[in-house]
Amino acid sequence: MTRPFSENIIFVDTEFSTLDPYKGEILSVGLVKPDGAELYLELTHEGEVSDWVKENVQHMLTQPKVSRAEARKRIQEFVGSGKPYMITFVTQFDSVYLYKLFETDNPREDAFPFHKWPIDFATILFAYGRDPAHILDAKSPLMKELGIDVSQYRDHHALDDAKLLRETWMKFFSVR
Repeated sequence: MTRPFSENIIFVDTEFSTLDPYKGEILSVGLVKPDGAELYLELTHEGEVSDWVKENVQHMLTQPKVSRAEARKRIQEFVGSGKPYMITFVTQFDSVYLYKLFETDNPREDAFPFHKWPIDFATILFAYGRDPAHILDAKSPLMKELGIDVSQYRDHHALDDAKLLRETWMKFFSVR
């Protein structure tokens, strides 16, 4: 049975204004610990958003907004001092937007609350011979195999995506 290297992990998902990391900003972040504890924040943003975000994300941003400084503070408090590994479905965007939020280009700095190496679940699935494309949707053979009801999660909602990632991770590694 293969087990992950560490249990010091937090499942993370973000939504952001555009895929262009030079222009985009984080709009919301969802964090879920292995024990199910969760944090969800929506951040103030007055800039432009892509047409895709307008269509797929904006209508779900209904919570009170927090400043970037308040988001950093609350994430740091939730994560704690143990530098957990950040588990994301596809790390490229989530980690970049969190680096931007924490105003660092060096995740080794103390200001960044996570371990310096984010873990990409899509790559893990690929290494296990699974096609990571659309793996977290209702038609995915893996979701059916693991018995996960994807319909209980809102697609492109940071907290729901982090919760779905946690459930998938827990079930995926419990059967390995």
